[in-house]
Amino acid sequence: MKAYVVDNDQSFGVRFTEISDPSPAPNEAVIEVEAFSLNHGELPGRVFSTNGTVPGWDTAGRVVTAAADGGGPSVGTRVVGWGWGGAWAQRRAVATSDLAPLPEGVDAEAASTLPVAGITALCAVRILGAIVGRRVLVTGASGGVGRFAVQLARIAGADVVALTSSEAKREELREAGASEVVTDLAHLSAPVYAVLENIGGSTLVDAWNRLTPGGILISIGYAAGSPATFPPYATVLPRKSLVAYGSGWTPSLPGETRGTDLAYLARLVAARALDPHITWRGSWKRLPDAIALLQNRRISGKAVLRVD
Repeated sequence: MKAYVVDNDQSFGVRFTEISDPSPAPNEAVIEVEAFSLNHGELPGRVFSTNGTVPGWDTAGRVVTAAADGGGPSVGTRVVGWGWGGAWAQRRAVATSDLAPLPEGVDAEAASTLPVAGITALCAVRILGAIVGRRVLVTGASGGVGRFAVQLARIAGADVVALTSSEAKREELREAGASEVVTDLAHLSAPVYAVLENIGGSTLVDAWNRLTPGGILISIGYAAGSPATFPPYATVLPRKSLVAYGSGWTPSLPGETRGTDLAYLARLVAARALDPHITWRGSWKRLPDAIALLQNRRISGKAVLRVD
């Protein structure tokens, strides 16, 4: 089969080549990949490692080989799936606990946006607990995780405040569910109960200072790449919480898996309650173009590639 493999001698860190089909474990199904989406964390220079391995986390397609242990979806089922690697290929083996069948009306391109960005946002919102009627700030709200976080916090009943660097995104974020959109935290109309923080650096510090006593900040991403320097006593009083969180989610309740979370997100997309906000689409043969655009932050929202 065709796939992109890590090649650190190439300018974009990958090479398009022929490789062997996947050899699934008993609890894994093989899917024919129809589309995959990109995340900053999987780009060259991040988690790319051994030459010859297939990168990629998010995929959607059809099951061509069911899991040998009898679990999971049957052959022909349209699915969305997640895994640490293997997505940038024509076929991929995925644990059935990380797969979800797709409802009618959800195509592979939309579904492929859900695994990393969607579940990261979903689990971060859950950590906040009861947020009905409470002000929740989402920083980096124009990005993949940020856009999902705005929508999911609104669904959970929060009064959502969005921080974006782009004036042009103001109306889009209001349509996504934000009641207030700012381009500078100095312009906040009032303090916030919680922060879903995607930027890091000075933005993390500033957002921390905007929390009400008893508030909570979830540190999800670190787009800034610069240190977060707190002034003396900023982390002493009043009582507030800073929770470290990333995309290595673990289930919090019995029976909860990445697959059940993906199924929930896919149902929201089918009901038009959740918009994946795909801002770039192309053939997977254009993967180097998409990598360059994402690395240079020329894409907000999600970039999706069709396997053709």
